[in-house]
Amino acid sequence: MGAYNFPANDTPVKAGQHIVVVGAGNTAMDSARTAKRLQPEKVTILYRRGRDEMPARGEEIHHAEEEGIDFKLLHSPLEILDDGTGRVRGVRVQKMELGEPDASGRRRPVAVEGSDFELPCDSVVVALGCSPNPLMSKAEPSLTLSKRGTIIVDETTMETSVPGVFAGGDIVTGGATVILAMGAGRLAARAMHRYITTGSATPAAESVS
Repeated sequence: MGAYNFPANDTPVKAGQHIVVVGAGNTAMDSARTAKRLQPEKVTILYRRGRDEMPARGEEIHHAEEEGIDFKLLHSPLEILDDGTGRVRGVRVQKMELGEPDASGRRRPVAVEGSDFELPCDSVVVALGCSPNPLMSKAEPSLTLSKRGTIIVDETTMETSVPGVFAGGDIVTGGATVILAMGAGRLAARAMHRYITTGSATPAAESVS
């Protein structure tokens, strides 16, 4: 498509006139603000709890509000609706109210019976956190995974249970920071170099005289 050669090759991004973003973390704020730059008529964030329970940083929420993002708080999406041709026509939404705190310490959202309605839109972005690819174990059965589905590695080399295969970042740690992912990448790069040049990713033992 030539997107790497922008602006010489302009790759159009298709977006609807009403974009709905599901979620309330930093990724949801980033998704909504990015969607706003595609110049739709409206961008709406759907979140099943209230503003005080939103996990996004305060400045992220503030910037989204400044940019005109519409917030539908205490609204939970139930179903993405299509127009019969495979295109989004809206989201079926249910109103919520806050009950007692749950295990996370945040007040638990409780559905308001009979309050569901259709919110018309033509694009939906789901920004509800991250989880490992559940197909990894089928694609590579010899890859050892944790109970959470993350890849288990040798922490000194980032080598997996498959010789010559390395992993790092969120797929190993779960959702974490870019800095940790970069550190894992540097560690893995050195181990890869050793593996290619010596056949082993493990550092050679230093002799002590």
